[in-house]
Amino acid sequence: MNKRQIILIVIIVAIGALLGALILTRDKTVSTDTAHKKHDSAAPSGTAQQQPDNADPSHAPHDDHDTDPAIDPHAHSETQATPAGGKNRENEPSKGPKGGKLFTKDGFGVEVTIFEKGVPPQLRLYLYEKGKPLPPSSAIVTVTLSRLGAPAQVFNFKPEADYLLGDHIVEEPHSFDMVIAAERKGETFRWGHSQVEARVEISDEVLKSIGVEIRTAGQATIRPTLRLPGEIGFDEQTIVRVVPRLPGLVTAVYGQYGQLVKKGEVLAVVESTVLADLRSQLFATQKRLELARITFEREKQLWEEKISAKQDYLAAQQALSEAEINVDLASVKLRTLGVRSEAIDRKGNLARYEIRAPNFGLITARAIAQGQVLKEDEQIFTIADISTVWAQITVYSNDLDVLKLGQKATVKATAIEAEGEGTVSYISALIGAQTRSATARVILENKDGRWRPGMFVTAELAVEEIPVPVAISADAIQTLDDHSVVFGRYGRYFEARPLKLGRSDGRMVEVLNGLSAGEQYAAQNSFAIKAELGKSGASHEH
Repeated sequence: MNKRQIILIVIIVAIGALLGALILTRDKTVSTDTAHKKHDSAAPSGTAQQQPDNADPSHAPHDDHDTDPAIDPHAHSETQATPAGGKNRENEPSKGPKGGKLFTKDGFGVEVTIFEKGVPPQLRLYLYEKGKPLPPSSAIVTVTLSRLGAPAQVFNFKPEADYLLGDHIVEEPHSFDMVIAAERKGETFRWGHSQVEARVEISDEVLKSIGVEIRTAGQATIRPTLRLPGEIGFDEQTIVRVVPRLPGLVTAVYGQYGQLVKKGEVLAVVESTVLADLRSQLFATQKRLELARITFEREKQLWEEKISAKQDYLAAQQALSEAEINVDLASVKLRTLGVRSEAIDRKGNLARYEIRAPNFGLITARAIAQGQVLKEDEQIFTIADISTVWAQITVYSNDLDVLKLGQKATVKATAIEAEGEGTVSYISALIGAQTRSATARVILENKDGRWRPGMFVTAELAVEEIPVPVAISADAIQTLDDHSVVFGRYGRYFEARPLKLGRSDGRMVEVLNGLSAGEQYAAQNSFAIKAELGKSGASHEH
């Protein structure tokens, strides 16, 4: 290795050492800056926790209310659908001996609990001095709860056993900002806390994508309906029972049970000797009529030509009249049996008798078989016209006073999508001894055949019109923790509001408590809000 190569190697090593020193120096600077930034960001929380004991209580920290955008509805958040219950656990009050939230300062403590075992939810406060229980009369305490979309609620307390009892019920949901003010021995203590429950944040874009409709609670007219069970039956005024009207032997059967037949359609064929005799009589009388007419024409001509006596002409005229009468009588006998009375071919089967459907309808009963010998009065088919049907409605005793003839009714099938309207045409005067109910009848058009006898239905009858001050749409109501709730909208937030409901007509529901007129709520597709709430994990926290 020559001298020039050695110099080149020394230069390269020196440059590498210099670069390494620069990199190490830069990494140390970045790490130090990052540590300072982390320390600076944590400083407000640490400073708040290290306030001096003589600090102004009005400036005491309110837990994470000022830093958590999920609790402050006016805070900006980029989250599209987030739980509104995220909290900074470092600022959470500790758990007290009674399982509540314990707020302490200068040795004095107030434990806040919500008690709801066997009673409506109530605030119970327990007082402590250096960790030891104090009598409830040792301090005067007020608690102020602020909720979304509602005015602040101030709770005053009175001693009760070993605790202070609030003078109001803590309404659901237990989601609020809480300010606790206590006065003891001339000294004032103040704490703040936020508790979020059943609340979810959803942006307008997500709201539109999931198809949630926003409506406003307000005045409405409730049209309560009486819902009664029933069953579709035949129109008994159109039921026809078919009899052969002639005795005979069944040679063919075409009508089947459940078959829809047209008027005049052949149901069965019978061979009857009685019919053969009647047709023979008609055939004979028709022949006699022809002969009587010929005789009459001849005697009339002879009388007009003065060849025969008038007596012969009159006798021929009388014979013709008698022959016409006999033909008419024979024809009437056949017509009453449904047999055509035209001239009969002597080569035809005089005993053949076709039993035809008397009207359009459904064969609901059949009692005939090929080879059977029938009597003239034997019921062989029952046919019901189903172009109209009856909805036989069961009316309980306590509902009879609101049911009237001519009252409009909407009938809905329970198994299929079928709905029709009609009026009450009949209400039975008797009440069943077993069922203690009466029967009402609603006539329904059924030209399309959608109503089938035996189908179970529900009849809805409008009773009255009732104006109410606050109502919401029925599709807005969801069930949450065994409560009927509606999701009220407050800016970007939706929060469950338990409701006390009144009358309903299936479309609108009266709200007695839980939502005020003018408040917005999620209506159509509100179940999507419930699904978002379930995904967020916002639970029932006290």
